[in-house]
Amino acid sequence: MTATLSRGTSTPPRTTRAHEPSRAERRRHWLSRVDVKASPYAYVAPFFILFGLVGLFPLIYTFVVSLYDWDLLKGQGDFVGIGNFASVLQDEYFWNSLFNTFSIFILSAIPQLVAATFIAAVLDQNIRAKTFWRMSVLLPYVVTPAAVALIFSNMFSEDYGLINNVLQNIGLDAIGWKTDTFASHIAIATMVNWRWTGYNALILLAAMQSVPRDVHESASLDGAGMLRRFFSITLPSIRPTMVFVIITATIGGLQIFVEPRMFDAATAGGAQRQFQTTVLYLWEMAFFRQNFGEASAIAWVLFLIIVAFGVINFMLSKTIATAETKVASTRRKRRVAARNAREVTR
Repeated sequence: MTATLSRGTSTPPRTTRAHEPSRAERRRHWLSRVDVKASPYAYVAPFFILFGLVGLFPLIYTFVVSLYDWDLLKGQGDFVGIGNFASVLQDEYFWNSLFNTFSIFILSAIPQLVAATFIAAVLDQNIRAKTFWRMSVLLPYVVTPAAVALIFSNMFSEDYGLINNVLQNIGLDAIGWKTDTFASHIAIATMVNWRWTGYNALILLAAMQSVPRDVHESASLDGAGMLRRFFSITLPSIRPTMVFVIITATIGGLQIFVEPRMFDAATAGGAQRQFQTTVLYLWEMAFFRQNFGEASAIAWVLFLIIVAFGVINFMLSKTIATAETKVASTRRKRRVAARNAREVTR
């Protein structure tokens, strides 16, 4: 009977308990999850911290200063609200400096971008000593801005300058580079172009080299010439880089200071303020008139103008890109329709 019971009784199956992670394993798993989620923010945090300290905080503090009658030596005065902004907008010297800034910006930015694009297109070709020429166009950017301004100031000197000596030797009259408004703007724009054209050319060259070569080869086999390939393939392909260069050139052109400051060190803007830029006028307002309140208001007005230009450039580039995309899509549909029509007729 005992044997029967022992044979009939079945022992329950042995159940294996799931492996429970140890405390160290749970901690490593938690640290890995935290690392995956927090590491991207940790990588970008240094930039935002530095931007907050040297960019955002001064910007906000400048706006606070613009709301007070703030003297350089006496410090914070009475609260005036937007009184400093009203004074700046009614100041004829401010509008004169803004006109000079835009004039120099237009005379420098447009030729600079055209020349940079041309130089980048030439350097993108299969020429000898590529590295030498690419480094050569970057040399003007490496030179100290003060040295560049002093060299060009002597070249455009009205009495003993190289430019006027050449003009007089060929029978032309000397030009008042430092007294005439338009002539002084051309001289300062020449300095800006000489220094920044090579830098922008290398940026555009890097974008041109990223364009696939097989696209150019296919267009060449189809009979497209060099100019046609440049305007139909290269320029549309480097549009984002071109927008970046235009925006940076706009920001730099509206903040120009060193070139007009060193062009005539005695007057710092001309005897009649004929080439005094907005930043140069801001510098005069802050450290000569010792009015930090109005100087901060000038800085904020210039900041808003730069932001407005950046938004306009972005919207225009986006509109142009959208229009060209629609045109390309329409052409593609027409080619497909024509191909289908030929197949049907066959």
